[in-house]
Amino acid sequence: MDTARELLEAERRQALQRLAGLTDDFDEVVAASRETNADDEHDPEGATIAFERSQVAALVLQVRRHVAEVDEAVPRLDAGTYGTCEHCERPIGQARLEARPAARTCIDCASATR
Repeated sequence: MDTARELLEAERRQALQRLAGLTDDFDEVVAASRETNADDEHDPEGATIAFERSQVAALVLQVRRHVAEVDEAVPRLDAGTYGTCEHCERPIGQARLEARPAARTCIDCASATR
């Protein structure tokens, strides 16, 4: 299970780095909207600042949820239930855990709920 802990720690580090980058992006978009008095709602050149801000905010929320999922996996690891599907109680495949270290369900149960 040391490998699982290492995977979770690496996943968390990567997510926090991504979150820091997205937070910087969000701050830049907000700053750009303050620095201009242009009417970006009618700009034919592309996305509005409000749209960009909304997109970055959604990504920030997604990464925060992922960090929470990783954080929730650590107690499962400590309790010895990490790697066991929460629905069918069968083992979660190693390949799935490598791809999604915070996975709570096996691939069959994940596919069934989609």
